[in-house]
Amino acid sequence: MIKANNLVKTFTKTVQKNKKIEFNAVDDISFEVKKGEIVGILGPNGAGKTTLLRMLAGLMTPSDGYVSVETDEGEIKGNNELKRHIGYLSANTKLYGRFSAKEILKFYGQVYGMTDEEIDKRTEEIVKVLDMEKFADNRIDKLSTGQMQRTSISRCLIHDPEIYIFDEPTLGLDILSSSAIIDFMKAEKEKGKTVIYSTHYMEEAEYMCDRIIMIHEGKIVCNNSPEDLKKETDSHNLREVFKKLIENRMESAANE
Repeated sequence: MIKANNLVKTFTKTVQKNKKIEFNAVDDISFEVKKGEIVGILGPNGAGKTTLLRMLAGLMTPSDGYVSVETDEGEIKGNNELKRHIGYLSANTKLYGRFSAKEILKFYGQVYGMTDEEIDKRTEEIVKVLDMEKFADNRIDKLSTGQMQRTSISRCLIHDPEIYIFDEPTLGLDILSSSAIIDFMKAEKEKGKTVIYSTHYMEEAEYMCDRIIMIHEGKIVCNNSPEDLKKETDSHNLREVFKKLIENRMESAANE
């Protein structure tokens, strides 16, 4: 299980010439995601989704609050310790084009201190799970967009983490490529893994997620199952839920 404990991330921006102000991209956010659960992080552009995911993954230090992971050995805090338990996929991952998918996996396996035997065994499993047999030995710069995305995801799996954090994993992919990734996430959930991911595809989130956490201007707007959210907002689908909740929040802010 992973917990966000009152997370805040403050940045500085220039609003006028020589005038700078501070703002919270993530503003006092708390929630937890349990084992065997898929949680979608939704929100409009600039809502703070990527900043939140980077803090959860231990790649960005919060201005306040902390992230913790519950393991069999107890609670873990601190960015370096968190990374051992998390597989993180950013929305703009770049891979070295002259490597093959298998060479990428070997490289990351060595980074995590795995033996060659462990790397080979895990690579074989990953190639099968992500249906990469046809291109696993090809150079990265020769792969299609979908093949490259599966390769990007594969490097997050090499150390067999308990928690997956994916930022827009199916963005721009065709139906077959996105289906392979969706099927993978659902299979990992069945194994008891924790999956957190952001997406702009409402139908995908409604189909996959046990819960939806929607954020707007750095704050949580809702945290509930898709079905309960539809009932609460008298909506037919998650797209309607999203629109109503964001519009209501903006209207409330304007009236304050």
